Amino acid sequence: MRGRILLVTGVFLATAPAVAHADPPTSTGWGSAGSLDVLVDHEHVVTGELARCDADGPASARTPGGAAGDVAVFGFGGTTCERKGPVADVKTGGQRFESDLLTRYGGPELKVRTYSVGCATTTDSGSTGSMSIGEVSGFTVPSSIPANYRVTIPGGAAGTALATITLNETVTPQPADGSLVTHAVHVKLFPQGGPASGDIYLGTAACNPYGKGGVPQQ
Repeated sequence: MRGRILLVTGVFLATAPAVAHADPPTSTGWGSAGSLDVLVDHEHVVTGELARCDADGPASARTPGGAAGDVAVFGFGGTTCERKGPVADVKTGGQRFESDLLTRYGGPELKVRTYSVGCATTTDSGSTGSMSIGEVSGFTVPSSIPANYRVTIPGGAAGTALATITLNETVTPQPADGSLVTHAVHVKLFPQGGPASGDIYLGTAACNPYGKGGVPQQ
């Protein structure tokens, strides 16, 4: 897919009773340009959260990118996190991600030219999330991406998958408390088992309206 920008926005709300609270809850948020935790050929490759920001600081971060072992290459990435009154806001993004790991097993080379993801808490005890993605290679995506849109990369032994790619992955707790985590792209290697395992994330934004102080209780 070339020259197309994809965007979807969701709202997730949790209802909480209005009660007196000696220390009102404070919204929190953090973001990352990407991360990788993969085991392949008995080698464990871990990046940690790249260019992580937090509403409590650091307010912004950048990464020039670079190779993560021989698994993937991340390009430039940046994040910003801030809190304005009761509202926390997170924006993250990156560019020129590449991984040829799956080519070892007959699969495609994966490329994502640009990606971004963000979230913000709301004044009515919820959070919103959004993401966008530019040109990709090695898999296809629809023109509008719903939450948790999954693409399977076939080719594993006995009909198993080499990987699954989840776009606009949205994670909320059960029961819902107004918080959410959104990943622009989540690559899971050999989800049914195989010669490699682990996860690659491109763009993560997490928001919680009750991050400090907890959800008010009756």
